[in-house]
Amino acid sequence: MWHKKRVSLNMGETEQRPTAGSRLGAQENAGISTLEHGQKLPPTPPGKLVSIKIQMLDDTQEIFEVPQRAPGKVLHDAVCSHLNLVEGDYFGLEFPDHRKMMVWLDLLKPIMKQIRRPKHIVVKFVVKFFPPDHAQLQEELTRYLFALQVKQDLAQGRLTCNDTSTALLVSHIVQSEIGDFDETIDREHLAKNKYIPQQEALEDKIMEFHLNHMFLGFCFCRGQTPAESDFQLLEIARRLEMYGIRLHPAKDREGTKINLAVANTGILVFQGHTKINAFNWAKVRKLSFKRKRFLIKLRPDVNSSFQDTLEFLMASRDFCKSFWKICVEHHAFFRLFEEPKPKPKPVLFSRGSSFRFSGRTQKQVLDYVKEGGHKKVQFERKHSKIRSIRSLTAQPSEQHSEVPKQSSSFTFGDDADAPAVQSCQQGKELKVSAEDAEQRRSPSLRKSPKEGRRVDGVVMATMEEEEEIVKDRTQQNRTQSQQPSTAGSLTGSPHLSELSINSQGGPPLANTSLSPNLSPDAKQSSPLISPLLNDPSGIRTDDEEERCPADKAYFIAKEVATTERTYLKDLEVITSWFQSAVSKDDCMPETLKNLIFSNFEPLHKFHTSFLKEIEQRLALWEGRSNAHIKGDYQRIGDVMLKNIQSMKQLTIHLRKHNEILMELENGIKNSRKLETLCRDFELQKVCYLPLNTFLLRPLHRLMHYKQIMERLCKHYPPNHTDFRDSRAALAEVSEMVAQLHGNMIKMENFQKLHELKKDLIGIDNLVIPGREFIRLGSLSKLSGKGLQQRMFFLFNDVLLYTSRGLTASNQFKVHGQLPLYGMTIEESEEEWGVPHCLTLRGQRQSIIVAASTQAEMDKWTEDIQMAIDLAEKSNGPAPELLASSPPDNKSPDETTVDQESEDDLSASRTSLERQSPHRGNTTVHVCWHRNTSVSMIDFSIAVENQLSGNLLRKFKNSNGWQKLWVVFTNFCMFFYKSHQDNHPLACLPLLGYSLTMPSESENIHKDYVFKLHFKSHVYYFRAESEYTFERWMEVIRSATSSASRTRVLSHKESHVY
Repeated sequence: MWHKKRVSLNMGETEQRPTAGSRLGAQENAGISTLEHGQKLPPTPPGKLVSIKIQMLDDTQEIFEVPQRAPGKVLHDAVCSHLNLVEGDYFGLEFPDHRKMMVWLDLLKPIMKQIRRPKHIVVKFVVKFFPPDHAQLQEELTRYLFALQVKQDLAQGRLTCNDTSTALLVSHIVQSEIGDFDETIDREHLAKNKYIPQQEALEDKIMEFHLNHMFLGFCFCRGQTPAESDFQLLEIARRLEMYGIRLHPAKDREGTKINLAVANTGILVFQGHTKINAFNWAKVRKLSFKRKRFLIKLRPDVNSSFQDTLEFLMASRDFCKSFWKICVEHHAFFRLFEEPKPKPKPVLFSRGSSFRFSGRTQKQVLDYVKEGGHKKVQFERKHSKIRSIRSLTAQPSEQHSEVPKQSSSFTFGDDADAPAVQSCQQGKELKVSAEDAEQRRSPSLRKSPKEGRRVDGVVMATMEEEEEIVKDRTQQNRTQSQQPSTAGSLTGSPHLSELSINSQGGPPLANTSLSPNLSPDAKQSSPLISPLLNDPSGIRTDDEEERCPADKAYFIAKEVATTERTYLKDLEVITSWFQSAVSKDDCMPETLKNLIFSNFEPLHKFHTSFLKEIEQRLALWEGRSNAHIKGDYQRIGDVMLKNIQSMKQLTIHLRKHNEILMELENGIKNSRKLETLCRDFELQKVCYLPLNTFLLRPLHRLMHYKQIMERLCKHYPPNHTDFRDSRAALAEVSEMVAQLHGNMIKMENFQKLHELKKDLIGIDNLVIPGREFIRLGSLSKLSGKGLQQRMFFLFNDVLLYTSRGLTASNQFKVHGQLPLYGMTIEESEEEWGVPHCLTLRGQRQSIIVAASTQAEMDKWTEDIQMAIDLAEKSNGPAPELLASSPPDNKSPDETTVDQESEDDLSASRTSLERQSPHRGNTTVHVCWHRNTSVSMIDFSIAVENQLSGNLLRKFKNSNGWQKLWVVFTNFCMFFYKSHQDNHPLACLPLLGYSLTMPSESENIHKDYVFKLHFKSHVYYFRAESEYTFERWMEVIRSATSSASRTRVLSHKESHVY
C-alpha cells in the first residue's frame, strides 16, 4: 500500500524560497522557444492549484500541489527541496503520455500541457543521468537514491548480469537494510523481500556474500554501514553493461531489430541485451531526426569503416523525437561546461525543434559541491533497520572503510537567510525538536562541511567555512598515549584538552551532518570559531596596542626568536615525540635508533640554549629588565656570530641527515611494523607535516639564518656598532650553507619522491636513482567520457596521470604513464574547441589535456618541454612504472568507457585489505581541490619562505581582532593559541588564494593589514609593524603566486651559497 503525503506549493512562496536549482547557483531559465534572447517569462500568477502524484525511489508517494500554469522546473525543484537533495540535477521526472509511452517531464514547458490528466497519472522521480564514476556523487543522500534505483532496476529485470554479480549486488542491499550477517534473520528477510526474479535459487549465494562483508573492512571484523554498502553496490553496478541503460527499440538499414541507448559516453547499440557498438561523443558531429529516422552524423575518420551518416528506423516520430531529446540532454549534461544559451527566436519562420537542454551541467554541479555552497541535512533510510551515518549522534569509534563517512561539523555565521524546507521523511520520520531547531539557528552550531580536518596527518579545524579541502583523519578507535613533556614547552593546556575531546574518544557531538568526500572519523567543532577562542580575552581591542621598539633591527631580531621557537618545536617532534613512540615498540633496529637520535639530540640541546640567549637579549632590548643598561644590548649580531661559530661544530651531525633519511626509508621498506609505526605517528596531531620533512629542518634552518643576516647587514650602515659582527656571522653561515647545499638539494628530491609515493597507488618503482620530480597538478583529460579531472605528476623521464577515488586511503590511483623520451607537445585549442588545451604525443600513446587557466597551461608547457629535453639527453626511455598496466595504443577518440575504470571486481573487493589510512590533505590533495599545480622550484622557494609569529585575525563579517600564533610553512598557515602549544588548532592551505590589501569599502581602518581571499572565503590579518607586515606579505606571496621558471632560476643563481 502506498504511503502518501500532500505537499502544497504556493507560487508566491516559491519565488521567495530558494529551490534546489537556485541552491546550486543556477540561472533562472524560464523559456527559450517563445522569448527573445536574454528575456525571461513574467512571474506566474498563483492561480488554481493542481495535485500531482509523485512516486519516489523508495516506493512512497507524495502529492504536490502546483499552479496550473507552472513549468516543469517548479515541480522538479519542489521534489528536490522536499528531499533536501542538493545534487538533484542527476534526477528527472518521467510519466506515461497519452500513448502510454514513458517520457521525461520537460522543465521549460507548462506541466498541464504535458500531463493532461494529472489525477490519473503517477509521475516517477528516478535517476536520469548516470555518471561514469559514482565517486563523483558527493552526497550520501544522492548515493542512497542511486542505490535505490539499482535495487529497482534489479527487481524489474532492467539491470541484467550473471548470477554471481546479481547475488553480490543483493547482498549489499541486504547489508544496508538489516546490518551484519545473521543466518536466521537473513533467511526471514529474503523470504519476505523479493529483490530479483527467481530469487530462491540464489539465496545461499546471497547469504555467503553477506557473511563476507563482515571481513572487508580495514583490519576490523565488522560489517559495512549503509553508506558503505551503497558505495560498494554502485562500485559493482557501474561496471555492468546494462547499468543506467534504457533500451529504445529500432531497426538498422537492413531491417535488423536492434536497441538504441544513450549513456554518459555516447550512443550505444544493443542486440537484445548485448552491446554491439558504441559511438562516443567525441566521434559524433551531429544528431538529428526526420520523421521516424534517427540520424547520427560522424566526424570523418580514415581508420573507420562506418559511413559518414548512420540511420536507424524507430517505431514512430514521437519515439524518435523522444530519444533524440534524451541524447541532446545527455550530451549537454556530460560534455558541456555550462548550460547552453538559448537561441533567439526567428522573426518569421522556424525550422526544426526548439528543444534545448535546461539546467546545470555535471561540471557545474561538481564545481558547486566542491565549493561547499550548501548545507548538510539529515535523512532516513526507509528500508534500513540500522542507523544511517546521518544519525543524530556520531559514533565514538568509526573504522576505516572505502566509503568516506561524515559526522558532526559546524559553521560560523548567521542562518537567518536559510530556506525553511519542509520535512518529508516517510515511515519512521526523524523528528527534530524545538530545542534542536533552536540549536541549528545558533551561530556556533550551524551545520557546514568544514570543521575538524586533518592536514598532513593532523586533526585540526580549518578556517574555511564551507570548503572541503582538509579531510578529518582522527583515529577515535585508538586511544592516544600520553606524550612526554619537552624542554621549553608546556605539558598541557586547558584549552587544547577541551578542544581535543572528540579526537580523544570523548563524548560525540550531537546533530551530526553528512559532508562529501570525508574520511571515516568524527570531526570536532572549529576551535578558531568556538567560544574558547572568541571569548573577550581572545579579542584584541584598540587600546591594547603593544609598545615595541621602532628600530627595524629589533623586528629582525624578533623574527630570529619567533622562527627559532618553531624550529625547536620541530626538533622536539623527532627527539621527544617520535623517540617516545619508537621506545614503546621494538620495531626499529638499534643502529637506526642511534643514528637518528644521537644526531638530533645535540642539535636540540644547542638550540634550546640558543633560543634562551636570544630571548634574554630581546628582553633587554625591550627594556623588560636591566633598563639602565638597555642601550648596550640593542643589537643581535654578536649573539648570532657567537652561536653560528659554535654551530660549525655540529656540522658533523648535519652531514649525517642524508644517511638518516635514506636509512629510515629503507627501514620502512623492509619492515611492516616500522612502516605501521611511522604511519601511525604521522596521524598524530603533533606531526603536522610529513615525518621525513622534519628530518630536513636543520638544513633548512641554516638557510633561514643566512637570509636573516643578509637582511640585517642590508639594514645596518657600515659604521653601525653591530654591522661588523653581523657581517662576520653572515660569512660564517654562508660558508656552512655552501658546503651543505648540494646535499640538501638531493635530500629534498629524495624526500619529495617518497612523499609522493605515499600519495599514489598502482605504481611499483617511483623512487629510483636519477629520477627527479618537476611538477604536480590538476589538469582535465579529454577522453570518450568528456573532460575529466586528473592529477598529473611530471618527472624528468615520465609523466603520470591519476584519478582520486573516494577510498579510505585518500590516495590517487595511477591510470597511465607517458615516457618523455620521444614525446612532442603542441597546443590544440582550435582542433578540439577546448580552452587552454594541449596534445601530448608519445611514442605509444597520445592524450589531450586542458589546464584551468592560460597561466597554468604556460607553466605545464614550459616544464614538460624542459623535461622532454632532459629525457632526450638521457640514455633512452624510462623503465616501466606501473605494476600491471597494459600499454594503451588508443587515440583519445578511441577511448572507451572501460579504459580508465578501476581494477577488476575481485581486486576492488580486496583493495581495502591492502590500503592503509593516509593523510587527507597533502599538497597533492590541495592542488586537486583548488585545480592548480606546484613545481619542485615552488617547493624550494617555500622552504626559504618560512615564518612564525603573532598575527591578529578577523573574519569578513566578524567584529574585533583575534590574536593567534601563526606558523607559515609548506604552503599553509598553521594556527595556534600560543607558541607554547604542541600542535596546531587549525590550518589554511594557501594554494590558489589571492593576497591583496583591503580596499576603502571594506572599512578596515588599521595599519599593516593584508587580505587573503579564495572565491567566497575572505580573511584579514594584521601585523604588529611595517617590517613584519612586509615579511608576511613576502612569504605568503611565494605560496599564492608561483613565479615563472626563468625568473626563479635567475633568482636562485643570484644567491651565493
